[in-house]
Amino acid sequence: MSRFPSGPHPACAICAVHHDASSRGQYEIARGRLWLLRHHPDPAPLPGWLLLDSCRHLAGPADFTPLEAQAWGPAVRWASALVRELTACDRVYAIAFGEGAPHLHLHLIPRFAQDPQTAAWSVADHYRAVAAGGRAAAPSQQVADLVARARDHLKQGQGVLDGPAHA
Repeated sequence: MSRFPSGPHPACAICAVHHDASSRGQYEIARGRLWLLRHHPDPAPLPGWLLLDSCRHLAGPADFTPLEAQAWGPAVRWASALVRELTACDRVYAIAFGEGAPHLHLHLIPRFAQDPQTAAWSVADHYRAVAAGGRAAAPSQQVADLVARARDHLKQGQGVLDGPAHA
C-alpha cells in the first residue's frame, strides 16, 4: 500500500505540502503509512503547534477506511503526548475544520495555563492575529529546534505514528 492510496489531489494544498521537499525537510516530524505529523509552517502561531494529517487525501473521519479508523485514536494520543512533552504545556487542544483545505489536518495546539492568548477560543484570535501580522509569530529558530527535538525523540524509539499494530 502506498502512502497515498488514492493519490494526491492536484488542487489540494495539504497534498502539495506532503510532496514539497523543502516543507518536508523543514517541518515534517514523522510520516507513517496513514498519518503525517508536521509543525505548523511559518508563520507558526506557537512553537509546538503541530498538525496531524492523513497521508491519503480525505476530508475527515467519515471517509476513513477501517484501518484508518482503528489507527486514528492512537495516532492522536501519541501526537498529543508528544506536543505536551516537547512544550511542557498544560493541555493540548485538538481542532479540525477542513474548510481551508479539504484534506484532514488536525491542529494540535499547546495550551499554557499562564497564557490567556492560548485559552479556549482565544487561540483562534491568536492564530488570526499572527497570520495577519498583528502578533509576532513563533521564532523560526524555536520551531526548528522543536522539530529537531521531536525527530530525535523518534530516533530514540519513543513512539510510532501508525501504532505498533500497523508498523
